[in-house]
Amino acid sequence: MRNSLLRSLVLGSVLCFVSGCGVIDMVYLPPAENTAQEIFESANDEMHDKNFVRAAELYNKLRDEYPFSPYTVNAELSLADAYFLDGEYALAVEAYKDFESLHPRHEAVPYCLYQIGMAGLHNFRSIDRATTELSESCSYFDRLMQSYPGTTYAQGAAENKAKARKKMAEHELYIADMFWNMENYGPAWRRYEYVIAQFADVKDVTDHARVKSIAAYQKYRAEQTTMTREKRQGHWKDWFSWL
Repeated sequence: MRNSLLRSLVLGSVLCFVSGCGVIDMVYLPPAENTAQEIFESANDEMHDKNFVRAAELYNKLRDEYPFSPYTVNAELSLADAYFLDGEYALAVEAYKDFESLHPRHEAVPYCLYQIGMAGLHNFRSIDRATTELSESCSYFDRLMQSYPGTTYAQGAAENKAKARKKMAEHELYIADMFWNMENYGPAWRRYEYVIAQFADVKDVTDHARVKSIAAYQKYRAEQTTMTREKRQGHWKDWFSWL
């Protein structure tokens, strides 16, 4: 009787202790961390809802905390997409380049090359700005067409390279026209000639440049003739200035 009562007391104490530990754990211990899959799915939900900033934060978290997870590769690519869709084209280009560098044989590499080209095209907003991004876009479109011919992305690359080339030609024409309007006909003529030589594939721009080049050259030669005559006349006037 006494032993049975003792066992009951001991068992009750153990149960209370275990139960108390459970309460302590719930109150004082931090909650369990989300798994890589949970973070990835949450990020995808944010992408679906067009919360691209939050999605990028979650993809970055997954990449940093679970670098060897099977979800990480897709998260790296989705991170670049989140930046692209948010209009953060410089960050998108960096992320797509990182993906290609880390996974050079991945099936998504043609897509990355295409997106890098498109990011540069989207990021160019005015013909009075430098065309560095457009030049890079063309180089990536070329890489895509040469390395992955016949793909859907290669076809899109050809079309969008033509758009980039047109914008580059318009930029050079803008500079030439600016020299023309400033009556700097020599620089204007040389810039028009540059447009003709470098952008023969952009016919409407080169047609305009060809007409303006002839006019600029004529004005430039007229200026040179006038300057030569004035210089010669000034020379003879100086020679007989003692008269």
